[in-house]
Amino acid sequence: MVSTRLSRPALLMALAALLVPTTGFKFMQNWKVPSLQHIRDQRVAAAKFGDKKLVVITGTSSGLGRKTAGALLRTGQYHVVGAVRDLDKMEVVAEMDGFDPELFTPMHVELNNFSSVHEFVDNLHEFKASKPVDRLICNAGVYQPSLPYAKWSVDGHEQQMQINYLSHFLLVSKLLEDLAKAPDPRCILVGSVTGNDNTVGGGGVYPIADLKELDGLKLGAKNPISMFDGYNFDGAKAYKDSKLCLMMTSNTLHDKYHKQTGIAFSSIYPGCLAESPLFREKRPWFRKNFPIFMKYITGGFVSEAEAGQRLFQVAHDPRCSKSGVYWSWNGGPREGRGEAALENDGQILGGGGGGGGWDSIY
Repeated sequence: MVSTRLSRPALLMALAALLVPTTGFKFMQNWKVPSLQHIRDQRVAAAKFGDKKLVVITGTSSGLGRKTAGALLRTGQYHVVGAVRDLDKMEVVAEMDGFDPELFTPMHVELNNFSSVHEFVDNLHEFKASKPVDRLICNAGVYQPSLPYAKWSVDGHEQQMQINYLSHFLLVSKLLEDLAKAPDPRCILVGSVTGNDNTVGGGGVYPIADLKELDGLKLGAKNPISMFDGYNFDGAKAYKDSKLCLMMTSNTLHDKYHKQTGIAFSSIYPGCLAESPLFREKRPWFRKNFPIFMKYITGGFVSEAEAGQRLFQVAHDPRCSKSGVYWSWNGGPREGRGEAALENDGQILGGGGGGGGWDSIY
């Protein structure tokens, strides 16, 4: 899936662990026999959540996260915690989309700030009592390809890398213990075809994701060092590198922790959400023409609603309990041209694009 030529996964995780203030990955040495207080907490959690699974999703106020949360809630089988930066916006979206307030809980987190991630986890623990987290979906992200210079997080890291990768790395590490207690735990990292140089989207479009020898990360990847590879800042590459880091980390988590914990670690590419707010910082001409190109030329276009169903599938479908997988849909462009296109408004299928339903997953 992800090219091993680019990666030193163990080194990436080790260096990221030094960068991010956490000891979460050492949790297994702290296992203890449950106390009476813990048993009482379990009863409180059972009364609060019943038999519903607890899902934590970052970025539920727009785009893919919003549609995924809606799909989960419609089943009535999940309580969803939406980790968002703007609670007021989330409140409006939840009302517009009809999120059941009994099943949906918005919580504030600013992924641009490690302290906010720690605070979010503390608030989550207080809210859920002893209820384990059944699904952790790391979805939120920013894309700033046109920046001529790096923007820095509160902690001094390049903003895209911290929001997309480092803060999610921290979140995963702090919630592993909870996930390990669940009966069918899954940790899902939203990757991108742009971070995979084995694909046309990742290997054929400059700049290509490439961490090289991680020289920038070895030096701390803090202002003025913006890129993990140690080279000059490139906004589009910073985004692609962050997605590559997520996919590499998913594979490494599988190798190191799946057998010990039972957690299914996976990453996904739900298709190109060409009309997503992710592209809000692109130029107007691009935002107008890019969806047309992806829909009718490459076949990679997928709507937010369908992409949300795909991420929902990985969280919900029993077939997706497999660990160490990079999930995607509809292989290469393959059908829908010619007469068949007339039945689908000219849109071709394949390349991760729309159509195919759940059975097109691989």
